[in-house]
Amino acid sequence: MREYLLTLCITAAVTYLLTGPVRKFAIVAGAMPEIRARDVHREPTPRLGGIAMFFGLCAGLLVADHLTNLSEVFEKSNEPRALLSGAALIWLIGVLDDKFEIDALIKLGGQMIAAGVMVMQGLTILWLPVPGVGTVALTQWQGTLLTVALVVITINAVNFVDGLDGLAAGMVCIAACAFFLYAYRIWYGYNIEAAAPATLFAVILMGMCLGFLPHNMHPARIFMGDSGSMLIGLVLAAGAISVTGQIDPDVMKLFSGSERNAVHQMVPVYIPLLMPLTIIAIPAADLILAIVRRTWRGQSPFAADRGHLHHRLLEIGHSHSRAVLIMYFWSALIAFGALGYSVNSASMWIVLSVVLLSAIGLVLLLLPRFTPRAPLWAEHFVPPRYRRSKVVLPPASEEVPAEAPAEQEERTPVAVGVSGANGATAVGPRSRITR
Repeated sequence: MREYLLTLCITAAVTYLLTGPVRKFAIVAGAMPEIRARDVHREPTPRLGGIAMFFGLCAGLLVADHLTNLSEVFEKSNEPRALLSGAALIWLIGVLDDKFEIDALIKLGGQMIAAGVMVMQGLTILWLPVPGVGTVALTQWQGTLLTVALVVITINAVNFVDGLDGLAAGMVCIAACAFFLYAYRIWYGYNIEAAAPATLFAVILMGMCLGFLPHNMHPARIFMGDSGSMLIGLVLAAGAISVTGQIDPDVMKLFSGSERNAVHQMVPVYIPLLMPLTIIAIPAADLILAIVRRTWRGQSPFAADRGHLHHRLLEIGHSHSRAVLIMYFWSALIAFGALGYSVNSASMWIVLSVVLLSAIGLVLLLLPRFTPRAPLWAEHFVPPRYRRSKVVLPPASEEVPAEAPAEQEERTPVAVGVSGANGATAVGPRSRITR
């Protein structure tokens, strides 16, 4: 576990330290497009944050290769090299798209090629554990098609959800945390070394997202762009493919006892079929709804609009930060709910906890304009917007004029390109308008 923690810290540190220079490079390179109609931010913001995330990925793999226990992953498996090859290709396509806005079909073709590169180097689905049937071996073409489909769906689902500051990085970080716990349990709990690559991929993915989040939280100083969203989507898909299609369920020796006990014991084997879907459940649902919505209107499925889930949260009255936190909540509920079910499927406490947390989440959705207030003793420890307003009354001896003219503060807008003393960015002072 200490080596995983070291890999996580190195990946996060490299990503965090490189994001600042990458931001300056993106401004100089002109990777700062004009604000579009579907965008939520109010001022041009540089992209290309995926450059720092890619070098964080490389640093994490390099450090893991020189550690005592994790170096065995590189000796016994070619999956880390397959991941690096596919990630380099998809990252290059994302960088070109952030700068030159390449066509959507070209990006789709690049995603399929990147998935094919990983398949050629051994990162593919070899078999599937099907409930009621058992382990089903796949042919080479079946495994290739299923692997490419899973990679493309995951990449586009993460790319679709990247619409608010810190949303995609936070949701993928939550998914990677749940996936790390699952893969780590398979590796050490059942002593299956084939789960080691997926465990390494998950911890590196957490480091990439944690290192980038401080720069990307609202108000964001830099966006990850397609170079970042497609990259973390591919790493997430690679971990799911490694656990799902590389681990033989027969090695876990779960077929013992009565039929009912065997079914409960086989839950950890069936979860890989559901875990890739649960960790991207919200992005995948957003992707499906977007395709149906655009096709129903007679538009292209790749045409951008403002109908995504995060846009709807803003429209019903949630603030930018609150909408992001709500999406975090539902992602964590689905991912860790599936993880808890894989550990003990017979426990009713897990089901009741998920139902209770779902009810709390629905209440939060129905109270978009509710602002919690801190008690008096805690006002010095919370942001000003959560403090109780203090009204200062004039002394009794003073008389307030009946018709006191109200002083109106004249606010002059600051032009873009003029730097200010506080909150200045490369293109001007940061907007204070609530998104």
